[in-house]
Amino acid sequence: MTQPFELPHFYMPYPARLNPHLDEARAHSTAWAREMGMLEGSGVWEQADLEAHDYGLLCSYTHPDCDGPALSLITDWYVWVFFFDDHFLDMYKRTPDRAAGKAHLDRLPLFMPLDLATEVPEPQNPVEAGLKDLWARTVPSMSVDWRRRFAVATEHLLNESMWELSNINEGRIANPVEYIEMRRKVGGAPWSAGLVEYATAEVPAAVAGTRPLRVLMETFSDAVHLRNDLFSYQREVEDEGENSNGVLVLEKFFGCTTQEAADTVNDILTSRLHQFEHTALTEVPAVALEKGLTPDQAAAVALYTKGLQDWQSGGHEWHLRSSRYMNEGARSSSPWQLPSGPGTSAADVGALLACAAQQRLRAYTHVPYQKVGPSVLPEFHMPYELSLSPHLDGARSSLLAWSHRMGILEEGVWDEDKLAAFDLALCAAGLDPDASPEALDLGAQWLAWGTYADDCYPLLYGHRRDLGAARLSTARLSQCMPLEGAAAVVPGNAMERGLSDLWTRTAAGLDAEQRRNLRASVDVMTASWMWELSNQFQNRIPDPVDYLEMRRDTFGSDLTLNLCRRGQGPAIPPEVYRSGPVRSLENAAMDYACLLNDIFSYQKEIEYEGEIHNAILVVQNFFGVDRPTALGVVHDLTTQRMQQFEHVIAHELPVLCDDFELSADARAAVDAYVLDLQNWLAGILHWHRSVDRYRADWLARRAHGFLPGRTPAAPTLPAAVRTLSPA
Repeated sequence: MTQPFELPHFYMPYPARLNPHLDEARAHSTAWAREMGMLEGSGVWEQADLEAHDYGLLCSYTHPDCDGPALSLITDWYVWVFFFDDHFLDMYKRTPDRAAGKAHLDRLPLFMPLDLATEVPEPQNPVEAGLKDLWARTVPSMSVDWRRRFAVATEHLLNESMWELSNINEGRIANPVEYIEMRRKVGGAPWSAGLVEYATAEVPAAVAGTRPLRVLMETFSDAVHLRNDLFSYQREVEDEGENSNGVLVLEKFFGCTTQEAADTVNDILTSRLHQFEHTALTEVPAVALEKGLTPDQAAAVALYTKGLQDWQSGGHEWHLRSSRYMNEGARSSSPWQLPSGPGTSAADVGALLACAAQQRLRAYTHVPYQKVGPSVLPEFHMPYELSLSPHLDGARSSLLAWSHRMGILEEGVWDEDKLAAFDLALCAAGLDPDASPEALDLGAQWLAWGTYADDCYPLLYGHRRDLGAARLSTARLSQCMPLEGAAAVVPGNAMERGLSDLWTRTAAGLDAEQRRNLRASVDVMTASWMWELSNQFQNRIPDPVDYLEMRRDTFGSDLTLNLCRRGQGPAIPPEVYRSGPVRSLENAAMDYACLLNDIFSYQKEIEYEGEIHNAILVVQNFFGVDRPTALGVVHDLTTQRMQQFEHVIAHELPVLCDDFELSADARAAVDAYVLDLQNWLAGILHWHRSVDRYRADWLARRAHGFLPGRTPAAPTLPAAVRTLSPA
């Protein structure tokens, strides 16, 4: 069969190595698969299929340093997961039978108890038998923290198969952002990262949930999945009728040829590997120091990071050899593995390295403060009507008085003219049109505080290149939100006074769990501003995927969602909020709002602030295109994110409510929450269109910066912190 495109040259600087226990793993996994009922008689595989796929070779390449028993166990896990995938395809995707597929998936978590003393059901098929056996053999040597993380990754891997099945049923192709997110879960690389820990070293719990370790896992996952999409396009799309393939997703989104889409997938893959390396070399050492890891714990993180690199190179090498994939004409994975002979020289190595470096270096070459002219505003897709609170005028008056009391208008960043131009009470009135006067005042003040603090960070710390002071400020802001009787810090500036006041008034009406969630959402937002400062100091335009995901945090989206959820009380169970459809709904809404903001704020950020965190600039840099082309891409993405938001409401939420057997009251609360999000979206667009903050004439008059003659003094730091700050 003719291949649908020529495989690109992959960026893979790490040479693949082969575990010496390969034959042992092959023999063991064949015997184990037969014992579990996966071979003859299963209707899915024969022994010839297992031998052709050669999962022993996969695991020997991806885990080159572990001993024989560990390699055999890991190989069994991969035999199981690929059998699950093929079994689910034959039983439920080809049919398609959603109800039976869900019933099958619902039983599998029962075979992964955190406590091995918990009784599990009797297996009814080879998938259940394999999972029961593997769990019992694996978890005794791992901590409860690892068990919990690995169980969650396994459940995501299993449950998101329903997302793929639903898309096949509807003939729907995901948009790029949705696809990257869901592919991480259904593709299984986070699950693979858990087995890397088993083979190398367990990540210390103190850093397992931090951004650097999360980014290592996510960039690893994205690269693994996108590589697999390139090799498996022919089998998945042309043979199996799959819609979940990155090449197909980009074909649809860009309206381009299959070859062009494949080349773009490879560019994204390369960018994710660059992000992996950047995180490993810059953010991971910093978080190890911040969390006070011991030398042994830091070494464990290093071994885990090296294990993820080994998986990348080994997985690529296996794809080149497995009969499961399209690999005709695939070229060497590493510049160090060029074929010898006539025509091969050091110049070839140099050319390959120059090609790999070109994209990486481009991210650091942006010239700030370029004249770009007024922001160009396309016609935004907005299916929801705007509603405004009748208490708007009162909220404006209250916000002005509150801002003076907190000192927000006295520190040289904002004055009354700026506060009026930003009109954050108007934003609150659209986001929550049914709020009481008191609730509207509180909402407007939260928006004003977040916007003010976001403006302060680059001015107070960015211009001075003072990351130490920014870290101290971020830590103090968190202490302004005390939990469980802890003492709050005494506010020392407007940011701290404003947050302390808002926390006291908001937290009073929340239970302990809600207070923890609210504080976490503020902490996520302020931590993301540290990420922005770090990029700014390096003059580094972020990787596109990392940018989109961090943009939700820098925009304060999680804080807004927390305030929206507060109005629904306990009627909606927490597991519904954690479900795939609700997270998909929220992420689509957040991305629409964030990308919309980037379009409106392009001139403000690029020309007046010297910013590099703007989606249009990120697209310009990544694809090497001009501003109109990049604007078209970002605008198309806002439209598709809104269409996904509508799709989830129409198709996925009704099924979710049925799956959870929600009561009439809970369904009404879900509907009310959806309405809150719809109001949020309509209100955000109306606010951007109405205020002066992004208009060219206002920017020319009041370019963002300190007020004339009112530059604040540099923050005073303790001596211990001062020694860590750059000069």
